[in-house]
Amino acid sequence: MQRILIADDHLVVRRGLRAILEAQAEWEIVAEVGNGQDAVDEAIRTKPDIAILDFSLPGLDGLEATRRIRQTLRTEILIFTMHESEQIIRELLRAGVKGYILKTDADTHLLAAVSALSEHRPYLTWRASEALLETLKDASSDPSVEGSLTAREREVVKLIAEGLSNKKVAIHLDVSVKTVESHRATAMRKLGMSSTAELVRYAVRNHMIMP
Repeated sequence: MQRILIADDHLVVRRGLRAILEAQAEWEIVAEVGNGQDAVDEAIRTKPDIAILDFSLPGLDGLEATRRIRQTLRTEILIFTMHESEQIIRELLRAGVKGYILKTDADTHLLAAVSALSEHRPYLTWRASEALLETLKDASSDPSVEGSLTAREREVVKLIAEGLSNKKVAIHLDVSVKTVESHRATAMRKLGMSSTAELVRYAVRNHMIMP
């Protein structure tokens, strides 16, 4: 019996996934949640074999939820999302995601993806496969490549892109201004950027903020 957690902020999506998955006799839904922190908490509580996460979860997004789940559990992660950003895919793969499908492809890929992950086999769309090849290529060259932002660096980039000053970011994160400046500089170096405008475009392009 494969134990599955579902995390999506839309009730109709969660209920649709539950109906499809519970139709399979060998699969059981052990938790159904609507935000990233609950996904982490319920994963730790129920220890599912597979967690199906939307990328754009409220609170913790799918990337950070994946990182926290994989810190303590061997749960396989399937990202089920509307987003098809190569940058997001690369960061998710680095975090330990083994499955990635688009919501628009659910009819043809969902059951196959869950079946693959239940056997600890990857299931990636062609776009995710391309991103994986790029990730592997990067790993053999420069470690400070685009896509290697830490969770805190992503937070800083997101807040700056939302228009907060370094001082306000520091207050929001309860850290020093110098720490924020360090994270900002490191993130910009990793991303090969030199201006706040470029960070804003990066954040919009990778769905960290709404345009």
